[in-house]
Amino acid sequence: MKNIAAFAVGLLFGLGLVVSQMTNPAKIIAFLDIAGNWDPSLAVVMAAALGVSFLGYRVVLRRGKPLLEDAFHIPAKTLIDRPLLVGAGVFGAGWAMAGLCPGPGFSSIASGGLLSLGFIAAMAAGMKARDFVKL
Repeated sequence: MKNIAAFAVGLLFGLGLVVSQMTNPAKIIAFLDIAGNWDPSLAVVMAAALGVSFLGYRVVLRRGKPLLEDAFHIPAKTLIDRPLLVGAGVFGAGWAMAGLCPGPGFSSIASGGLLSLGFIAAMAAGMKARDFVKL
């Protein structure tokens, strides 16, 4: 049952990314180009995602436990430290250069574009390279 639920949620998330055009690198780059031909439409998508997450956490965490798990798995680390800031900076730079981040990158593989495959390969290489960097 967990696998079916995970598949359904992943499919719904991926479809949401496609419908909102978060898998379209040109749309992302136009959103990030605030000094040029800025396209603010993705701000609505992000605001809606924040609203759903905010309300969802409030409702779901009132339960004693998740439907398909024994306990909630909430990160215990809340410190904003150097590794977090460097990682966020690298993530943001990659997002701005490629117009994709991990979720939309995987979702856009379905379109068969070489950009998506190149992005996923570069992301995997970056994740492996992190093993050799001390922050």
